[in-house]
Amino acid sequence: MLITRKFEFDAGHRISTHLSQCRNLHGHRYVLEVTIAGGIIADAGVPEQGMVMDFSDVKRVIREALVDRWDHAFLVYAGDTRVLEFLQSLENHKTVVLEVQPTAENLALIAFDILRHTFRNRYAGRLELEHVRLFETPNCWADVDKAVFKSATVDRIAES
Repeated sequence: MLITRKFEFDAGHRISTHLSQCRNLHGHRYVLEVTIAGGIIADAGVPEQGMVMDFSDVKRVIREALVDRWDHAFLVYAGDTRVLEFLQSLENHKTVVLEVQPTAENLALIAFDILRHTFRNRYAGRLELEHVRLFETPNCWADVDKAVFKSATVDRIAES
């Protein structure tokens, strides 16, 4: 059985190598859809009976692992040294440093990687991350599933 939970968060970024307006500092209202797979809990009398996972638990786990870290942060490529140095000069600024350009595609891959590890570590074998969809705008998004993730090569992120 598959279940999906939607999250929204605001974050800034820029694509430093882009030839158009995306090279400027800007932000988005990102929408993240996370789909997990698991069996329906049949144990009589437990609060989660009839569920794959309580949606409030899905919300808590994903917010802790990812959304709260990226919400109202600036997602910056480590190679974008001028912007990175500026952000580091700001006291208490919420900055997430990435080893790749913060495109929708790379952010979706990173989100999948983080959440894949989270579900594997917390729910070993009972629940598995199936799919991530990250909307950068209402009309533009990137999808990652297990097959896409296996074929993609993305460096691990380093968060600051």
